[in-house]
Amino acid sequence: PREEVAYVTCTYRETCIDQPDFLATIDLNPRSPCYCQVIHRLPMPNLKDELHSSGWSTGCTCFDNVTTKRNKLILPCLISSRIYVVDVGSQCRAPKLCKMIEPVDVFWKCNKGYLNVPRSLPCGDILIANTGDPAGNAKGGFIVLDGETFELKGNWENECEAPPSGYDFWFQPRHNVLISSAGVVPKRTGRGFCPNDLKKGVYGRRLNVWNLSCRSLTQCFDLGEDSLPLSVKFLHNPEAAEGYVSCALSGVIYRFYKCEVSNWAVEEVIRIPAKDVTGWIMPKMPAFTVDLIISMDDRYMYVSNWLHGDIRQYELSKNCKPRLVGQVFVGGSILRGGPVTVCRDEELKCQPEPLVVKCKRVYGGPCKMQLSLDGKRLYVTNSFYSTWDKQFYPNMVREGSVMLQIDVDTEKGGLMVNKNFLVDFGKEPNGPCLAHEIHFACGDSTS
Repeated sequence: PREEVAYVTCTYRETCIDQPDFLATIDLNPRSPCYCQVIHRLPMPNLKDELHSSGWSTGCTCFDNVTTKRNKLILPCLISSRIYVVDVGSQCRAPKLCKMIEPVDVFWKCNKGYLNVPRSLPCGDILIANTGDPAGNAKGGFIVLDGETFELKGNWENECEAPPSGYDFWFQPRHNVLISSAGVVPKRTGRGFCPNDLKKGVYGRRLNVWNLSCRSLTQCFDLGEDSLPLSVKFLHNPEAAEGYVSCALSGVIYRFYKCEVSNWAVEEVIRIPAKDVTGWIMPKMPAFTVDLIISMDDRYMYVSNWLHGDIRQYELSKNCKPRLVGQVFVGGSILRGGPVTVCRDEELKCQPEPLVVKCKRVYGGPCKMQLSLDGKRLYVTNSFYSTWDKQFYPNMVREGSVMLQIDVDTEKGGLMVNKNFLVDFGKEPNGPCLAHEIHFACGDSTS
């Protein structure tokens, strides 16, 4: 079915507004009088959690289990390391909090912190990636929640195999594999982006291959110094043994694939060049690709370019060479009339124009995306991480972030901003906030 309700994580951290983060419920039904409005807000009981990623407590319905329902949303907190469990099944338009796991339990039981992406495992448990230890040092790996009671079970991997950093992951059960990306050193990047941190090991460089059933690390790929691999996605086809990972700082997207019975390989398939600029923190501005999403039919891949400001649509083909077929700018740091001047650009002839939707100037750059099941509507928010938002897009922090809809041409390729859709998080009752992860009640392309 077409999506009618979206759940969006929203934070007030770094906005100078002393209010708790909340889960926003958005009406996506074009026939509704509340279309593209926040119809419910579920505030968390604590301040400065930084609600960031979210995920369902169960995976998609399988042929042998048609009773599976997406009725619980897992909300790990990036800064506080709390975990909230939200009931969206009882009233999908008015979710309620049903469980909370305190950070001290995560610290003592798992020696982990700075929690990020949650996903449900084939066994029914919930896996949550972490980016650091309780002190903010880089530490990868995962913690596990019981899929029925939501009790904290402990670490997923063996202690000796925890990678040096972590961020995102995806798995393919029929190939018994889980692949995870690197992350950052939380206590360093928590102060903002500093060029002096480059080449000092602050930004990750590894892609990790795990044996899913044995929970053991089997391969590691070094993607280059300060490459910062973030978003990882397998193709949706359950038989497929391939996927993609986007590297934020290098602007490179790699394809990973199974090449032997149990061995995997990586190859560079896309490189988005940095732009020579003045008026910015560095003389070269990287693409900073923070999210990657694949359509349900595995035909198209979408990449969000947070600093440059564009969303790209690539057609995936059997020859493994993605082809750029759509591109649209929805903000970014290189807009015409801004403080940054582009001196040399391998792709564009001129700097893009600012985006105005429903009389609101859109600040920030495209970050988290969510694609409708039919692939025709791509929704996007523009907050990446509150500290970096404040550094790179202070106007967005002051004015509030937005959620936009991009209309997708699924036949020939092509992207266009829907000028009739805008969720303005600058008009929240408690003041402007920052919106990040999106999920649909009916299921979506990242579940």
